[in-house]
Amino acid sequence: MKLGAVTYNLLKDWDVETLITKLEEVGFEAVELRTSHKHGVEPTLGKAEREAVRRRFEKSKIRLLSYGTTCEFHSPDPAVRRQNVETGKQFIDLAHDTGAWGIKVRPNGLPKEVPKEQTIANIGAGLRELGDYGQGRGVEIWMEVHGRDTAAPPVSHAIMQAARHSNVGVCWNSNPADIVNGSVKPSFDLLKPYIKNVHINELANDYPWRELFSLLRKSGYERYTLAEVQESKEPERFMRWYRALWRELNRA
Repeated sequence: MKLGAVTYNLLKDWDVETLITKLEEVGFEAVELRTSHKHGVEPTLGKAEREAVRRRFEKSKIRLLSYGTTCEFHSPDPAVRRQNVETGKQFIDLAHDTGAWGIKVRPNGLPKEVPKEQTIANIGAGLRELGDYGQGRGVEIWMEVHGRDTAAPPVSHAIMQAARHSNVGVCWNSNPADIVNGSVKPSFDLLKPYIKNVHINELANDYPWRELFSLLRKSGYERYTLAEVQESKEPERFMRWYRALWRELNRA
């Protein structure tokens, strides 16, 4: 496993050059660019700008791993779902053009206006369409385990079964809902076949990090764990501390 970062929220005010320079300095290896942050890498970029982003990351030690979109497919309104799917496709094109591995999408709850099963089917359909679109462009779709009710691992598992697509997986999000009787193993075992990315947060909290990292290693996971943490007045110092603690918790 390797350590990277999400620009939300610690790095939200850094442009691309600062991100690359600072992440290299503190020993991080990848970044997920969350939409709307100062980096400015968005679907509005033209061809030359996309190529410049690709070249800058390729000559650095930092992998442009993914785009953290806010695309979500749980709305009861078909027009809203369609709009989110089309936005997702724009991010897939951006990922393809800039060399990113995947895009992160999310559910954000189970609307009370429709049955739970219908919402799960709606989310699955949106993911499946993006899975098809991304597969033709070499871009994976990672559904963050996120949102009220939808953050429950059994619900995310049901969504993956509804999506039924090899190019679609989950982004483990290290939520309190993962923990069952002090362990994340039941939740991990449920979602293990689908884990394509991992978000981690405050390593000093009481989440069972050693167990999670052990489970990831034993499962053969060789991708990235991305720090999604709060702002700091001393971000470089914080990241050096974070990397040291990550290495300790990740020791076999």
